[in-house]
Amino acid sequence: MAKEANNAGNAGNKDANGRDQRGGGKGRGPRQQQSRSKLYDEEVVRINRCDKVVKGGKRSSFSAFVVLGDSKGKAGCGMAKARQVPNSIDKAVRDAEKNIESYPVVKGTIPHEVTGRFRSSVVRLIPASDGTGVIAGKSVRAVLEKIGVHNILTKAYGSTNPVNLVEATFDALRQLKTKEQYEELRGIKL
Repeated sequence: MAKEANNAGNAGNKDANGRDQRGGGKGRGPRQQQSRSKLYDEEVVRINRCDKVVKGGKRSSFSAFVVLGDSKGKAGCGMAKARQVPNSIDKAVRDAEKNIESYPVVKGTIPHEVTGRFRSSVVRLIPASDGTGVIAGKSVRAVLEKIGVHNILTKAYGSTNPVNLVEATFDALRQLKTKEQYEELRGIKL
């Protein structure tokens, strides 16, 4: 009797072919969440938990740090706090959408070598030839993949705090200029 009720409750989780749509289980992996942003792909870089001890026990809050991008040269980052993890991610995505900027990507890499700094983190970005891939740590890789860079070498110095590394990466990307921008700036043909 209980088994029949359980099967009836799971019937809504199957698709037209009778396969389970809940995710998990053997060989299926975790279910992919849809992006909260309509225009950009998101990646959660870091979630911090903070506990406040009050009379009734602990009161938790969460802060989320998110990177957004369209893989076509536009990206941004945002941070937000909330009492629940999904709410903090939603707020961080809305914050990141306000900070979207365009960056030059030339043939799947960056136009020239550049160094970015934020607080005690330093990130060096070096263009690479086809087939190299993205040689970077998790937080720097998140930014570069969201911009659409496929071949690049990176090196991080100093603090390895993910938030500082992402901000240092964006600082480096803001310094990039294409050949055409330099020609226009200097008034000569390169």
